[in-house]
Amino acid sequence: MSSNIPSQVEALAEPVADEMNLEVVDVEFKKEGKNWFLRVFIDGENGVDLDDCTSVSERLSEVLDQHDFIEQAYYLEVSSPGAERPLKKASDMEKAVGKNVHLTMYAPVNGEKMLEGKLTSFDGEKLLIERRVKTRSETVEVPYNKVASARLAVVF
Repeated sequence: MSSNIPSQVEALAEPVADEMNLEVVDVEFKKEGKNWFLRVFIDGENGVDLDDCTSVSERLSEVLDQHDFIEQAYYLEVSSPGAERPLKKASDMEKAVGKNVHLTMYAPVNGEKMLEGKLTSFDGEKLLIERRVKTRSETVEVPYNKVASARLAVVF
């Protein structure tokens, strides 16, 4: 039952975020200890602030109360995805071109299941990742359908 909740909540949260020129980046529904947490991560063109999170939280809370499909008691948290935001959709990948990313693959690509580097291009089917290997730079082509998870990566 709870496995379907994030997608249902995302469908309800997207119109709320759209009204405020924001986007829903991710939704989690997790049990931690004896409490359930519904976490909605939002972002905007110029990031989000506390007022954005509060507005989405209040509006989404009303919408969730109207639909009332979550049986468990839970805490609703609305926040920014942070500096290492997940890249869930193809449109997220397109926006990440030129930025550093961390990828985990379903199956090894060039013998590796994890890869980090600068996303230099994405055409919807393959990603080109430029990375440093000791003193040289190399470009690795990764089929998009082999990517299990992706996020922005902060380089120090």
